[in-house]
Amino acid sequence: MEENMKFATVEDTVEYHLFLIPDEPRDPEEHREILQKYIEKIMTQFAPMLVPYIWQNQPFNLKYKPGKGGVPAHIFGMTKFGDNIEDEWFIVYIVKQITKEFPELVARIEDNDGEFLLIEAADFLPKWLNPDNSANRVFFHHGELCIIPAPKKPGAVSWLPTTLQTISQALNIISTHPEKILASESIQAAVNRRIRGYPEKIKASLHQAHCFLPAGIVAVLKQRPRLVAAGVQAFYLRDPIDLRACRIFKTFLPETRIMTSVTFTKCLYAQLVQQRFVPDLRSGYKLPPPSHPQYRAHELGMKLAHGFEILCSKCSPHFSDAKKSLVTTSPLWAGFLESLKKHDYFKGLMKGSAQYQERLEMAKNYFQLSINRPESSHAMSPGEEILTLLQTIPFDIEELKKEEANLPPEDDDQWLDLSPDQLDQLLQEAAGKKEPEPVSKGQEENYDLTQVSESMKAFISKVSTHKGAELPRERSETPVTFDADSFLNYFGKILGSRPHDSDSDELDEEDSECLDSDDDLDLETQEPGEEASVKGTLGDLKSYMAQMDQELARTSIGKSFTTQKQMEPLSQTASNNSEEEDSGAGGSVMTPVDIDLNLVSNILESYSSQAGLAGPASNLLQSMGVQLPDSADHRPISKPTKD
Repeated sequence: MEENMKFATVEDTVEYHLFLIPDEPRDPEEHREILQKYIEKIMTQFAPMLVPYIWQNQPFNLKYKPGKGGVPAHIFGMTKFGDNIEDEWFIVYIVKQITKEFPELVARIEDNDGEFLLIEAADFLPKWLNPDNSANRVFFHHGELCIIPAPKKPGAVSWLPTTLQTISQALNIISTHPEKILASESIQAAVNRRIRGYPEKIKASLHQAHCFLPAGIVAVLKQRPRLVAAGVQAFYLRDPIDLRACRIFKTFLPETRIMTSVTFTKCLYAQLVQQRFVPDLRSGYKLPPPSHPQYRAHELGMKLAHGFEILCSKCSPHFSDAKKSLVTTSPLWAGFLESLKKHDYFKGLMKGSAQYQERLEMAKNYFQLSINRPESSHAMSPGEEILTLLQTIPFDIEELKKEEANLPPEDDDQWLDLSPDQLDQLLQEAAGKKEPEPVSKGQEENYDLTQVSESMKAFISKVSTHKGAELPRERSETPVTFDADSFLNYFGKILGSRPHDSDSDELDEEDSECLDSDDDLDLETQEPGEEASVKGTLGDLKSYMAQMDQELARTSIGKSFTTQKQMEPLSQTASNNSEEEDSGAGGSVMTPVDIDLNLVSNILESYSSQAGLAGPASNLLQSMGVQLPDSADHRPISKPTKD
């Protein structure tokens, strides 16, 4: 009946904590009352942004959390954002703004991955900071990201403990030395890049589409636009048991369908569109042919109707009225409503008008979910909420049909089908990199390949550990230097005063211990006899290496490398090296391998074989700041020659 059924998804969760900076000792009950007032102030002040927001799974919420262990009593919130990562970054923006509007509050935020703010700024973190010592160090204060540093040595800085054991310790440091714990500008920029554009960005994350929906769902979404998320999720995570309720529809009959405009988030819209689904013939939901101009609206409406039917099938139509709590009976509602008016939430709408009532209903729903939240065991499920609305909200199908002629236009959904160039641009922006400038034809012809070899040398010079290798961030880094004398001195120390005729390839235990030494070696500090022995040993080593080069030069391995073109006349070669002539070396002195040329030619061959797609060569070079021009014909190229 269907394909690509999804049975489960990872419900990613973000937690946020707001602490009051320690000022003076307070009675626990007094502290609780102060935090409760802050909750009301925060949720009221940010209501214009939070009320119309469509959450993927759970909304932003705050509640009082009593102290436990080293964590003092504070304001706590937790949101399951599911597949929509933008929900998480919107919460980061909200939390950051809270600490800016309320300077006496300090916030910390983390998700399933831990300190995800540090993960976002991983390229700019100081060397000492790692997952093992980052606990209780990352906070928002005065709207700025703060990282409490660690002393290099115990007791080196009087106000910094060696380890931060508790949140209370961290709060004391923040309150006494706020100017010394600000994160670096690069770290701040990496985090701010992800939340840039809010709150205007909220509108850009929405997508309006026409849907052919049952009138009941149209009426419900007019009152609770956020319930579209629950409907999409129910369809997206359906299983065979859920679909049993959709064989014959009981709540949302197909003959009541009308055309309407539905506001989704881009994530919800993509989840609904990308699912391939064929309805049961018994359901009554039939689709027009794909060539029909309104095929997409019919398909979206059919899928969303299945989601809403699944939600309602999971609860009884006669669920307990005890769960229907009236918002207006709460002692906090009057103050909350008055605060909304002060913050111009109703935008000057006339009291009692349709638009005023719509915004009022949204405010009641927001108040119920985020401020006056009942215990989870008594909270209404989305299905119960839908059935409650159907029972209490009168709607006229004929009136709704009249609105079909004045529907707003649909948004363009071409963003679903990104070209490779657009995808690369999005990935570059997500990584915080500027889009590379296009390479002109003249630049391609004069492209300097030395930067490829220089960048590779810089990469090889980096220190690598079991955690990985470091990539050079800028191609303008100091060139790599190689001290040949120091290198030979190390070999001399390793080889010691061995006899010249020794052909052993093994190092004894005493010699191998020298490999761990970090002391600088210098021939000048050695005794005359030792110096002569070392020089003799090095001379033998060079002789061995030369013989190995001669042997390899006549093999297929040796011939596979490009050598420096330094040819000598045949007569001069014969007089200087008759042994090489006898061995069939071609009458020329064996020339050394051109390392840079071989490196560049092999990388170019690998890059060309990618045929314009992503691959190891382009990924490695781009990570080192090298942008190669595109290959016009994407055919394997010959090795470059060196003039």
